[in-house]
Amino acid sequence: MAETVGNLCRKMHGGEGFDTLTLDLFSRAPSPAPCSYSKPAKRPRVDGAVTMGKDEDRQNPFDFLSEEILFLILDSLESEPLSKKSFSLVCRSFYTAESCHRRELTPLRSGLLPAALARYPSVEKVDLSLCPTVTDTVLFSVGNCLRSSLRSIDLSRSKGFSHAGIESVVENCANLVEMNLSNATDLSDAAAAAIGRARNLERLWLARCKLVTDMGIGCIAVGCQKLKLLCLKWCLGISDLGVALVAVKCKQLRNLNLSFTLVTGAGLEVVLQLPYLEDLALVGCLCIDDGSLLSLKQECKSLQVLNLSNSQPINHAGLSSLLNITVGLRQLNMAYCCMVTHSLTSSFRKLAKLQSVKLDGCEVTTAGLKTIANACVSLTELSLRKCSGVTDDGLSSIVMKNKGLTNLDITCCGNITDLSLANITSSCTSLITLQMESCTLVSKEGFRLIGQHCHLLEHLDLTDNELDDEGLKALSGCHKLSILKIGICFKISDEGLIHIAKNCPKLRELDLYRSAGIKDAGIRAIAHGCPQLQITNLAYCTWITDASLRALSKCSDLNTLEIRGCPQVSSAGVVAIAVGCPKLTKLDIKKCYYVNDGAMLILARFSRNLHQINLSYCSITNVGLLALASVGCLQNMTILHLKGLTPNGLAAALLACGGLTKVKLNSSFKPLIPRPLLEHVEERGCVFQWIDKPFQVELESSEIWTKQLEEMRA
Repeated sequence: MAETVGNLCRKMHGGEGFDTLTLDLFSRAPSPAPCSYSKPAKRPRVDGAVTMGKDEDRQNPFDFLSEEILFLILDSLESEPLSKKSFSLVCRSFYTAESCHRRELTPLRSGLLPAALARYPSVEKVDLSLCPTVTDTVLFSVGNCLRSSLRSIDLSRSKGFSHAGIESVVENCANLVEMNLSNATDLSDAAAAAIGRARNLERLWLARCKLVTDMGIGCIAVGCQKLKLLCLKWCLGISDLGVALVAVKCKQLRNLNLSFTLVTGAGLEVVLQLPYLEDLALVGCLCIDDGSLLSLKQECKSLQVLNLSNSQPINHAGLSSLLNITVGLRQLNMAYCCMVTHSLTSSFRKLAKLQSVKLDGCEVTTAGLKTIANACVSLTELSLRKCSGVTDDGLSSIVMKNKGLTNLDITCCGNITDLSLANITSSCTSLITLQMESCTLVSKEGFRLIGQHCHLLEHLDLTDNELDDEGLKALSGCHKLSILKIGICFKISDEGLIHIAKNCPKLRELDLYRSAGIKDAGIRAIAHGCPQLQITNLAYCTWITDASLRALSKCSDLNTLEIRGCPQVSSAGVVAIAVGCPKLTKLDIKKCYYVNDGAMLILARFSRNLHQINLSYCSITNVGLLALASVGCLQNMTILHLKGLTPNGLAAALLACGGLTKVKLNSSFKPLIPRPLLEHVEERGCVFQWIDKPFQVELESSEIWTKQLEEMRA
């Protein structure tokens, strides 16, 4: 589409400068220069009209592009915010088009919202989950500015608002269909009553709204009868009465989450009568036991997804009874539940449509696994993560009868051997995801079978195994790999990694945590062969130097880099990453002792999207920390054992960094920072985590005299 529009523009104007401009516009460069035509182009809207500049007697060629064409271009840039920003800087008509095209706002601070609402009048979704504090005043402005256009609002991690703000949004935004108020622990029944006036609401999350009672949920049930999704996880004030009201009034419910509530078998019986219920979560519902399940008689044929994980009071008798009345299940999660025996899994025979089974953390028997194998022959997903009792015999029986498996998780199944892996790779050649961390009895020869047979793999986790370079060479035959986790694999080296780099160009995530044999040559090969790399973990790969980081800086999509415990890395390497990776959001440089303030100054200049950073044990002082405070997106900082950091420098940085939500500090700083300042930062939504580790805070000269004076007075 972009190429077609570019050709059209060239036909409209044959100038060489304009050709260059058009190429810049539709290229993938992150920050093209603003268009030279932007000054004379004065248009308040996107239409066919053309406005001439005072000193310009020719038309702006971009004015011939219709709004429909501009919107199609913006659609193609949806996943590239930097490109969209560059697009809006070309000229005023492009600026206006981008303003009208945007449908979602995700500000980092609520103070930025008024200006954003003025620029983007057609927004349908406002995501405030990254704003630690959202006041009622902010919600008033959202409701008054967007009105009928707003369809979704997310306040799931925000504090500071009350029922008055919720009421304003509901009253002004009649087309609201989605609200997420999870973790709003201060909201009570008054807020629930306000929500009940949103007549068109279809999806509502109230997780951890512990003050909402049956009265409040009753208001929602009566007023929001179009609800299709309702999450009441950890709503401890809600009993069977409130759940029954929901079930009676909200007949269109498809998805209901009652996890960690006080619902009993009586409430569950009413819920199972919902005619369209498809997804039910009962995680950790300790008031539901075998007795209540045995009394259930009403079938729920519509139910397709059932999550019973962490339901300790339920044993095989009650579970079998429940499965007998939910014969349409496609996904069943019984993680950390009862023992998986033959008598329990016999009830699986009625679940002819079952495709996904998760038994994480359960004690399983070989007889139970064999029964699953005989009862379920259409499985596409099986998770036995951290299950005790998994043997070659039991696992092999399942994989040999379910050749359509695409997702298999056998993490920490320490009793399986090469025999299981041989049966997995020969039977399940359509595997897309295979997770088998810490399967220590599988030999290096066994892992080679994966690369020889499972060529469709996209996600592979072999952390903490006997994998070697020959195994990596075989795995390089999995050309579709996008996620590869091979941390704590002490037998791999650059030789094996180079094979991956040459044959797996789609790799987006690479985890080499504590794989001590990896050096610069391997990382250079990965950076060159896998240009789409987004996430990489090189923590405690002690041979890594700045040369690796310079190579990785060519991966412009890199957003997460962990290099903690790489003592040979210096500021030069971090600078290269900052300049070359503008999408960087998470950086961990803990124990990179040679990284200093110079790197922080460059990081603050180029890494404007940085959200999270760990600076512990680095050679960073007040200057570097204050420089980072200018990064508007920064929300999470870990700053332990910075010898050059003083209380005054820390206080200044905390005040300057207005978007912080979490800071991890040495507890020795706590008495040295004024309490009012800490309270002010906490009121903005920041949570302090004080770590009690031996550390001597570096005091400034005036502070030393003050401390000595206090000791003399004592």
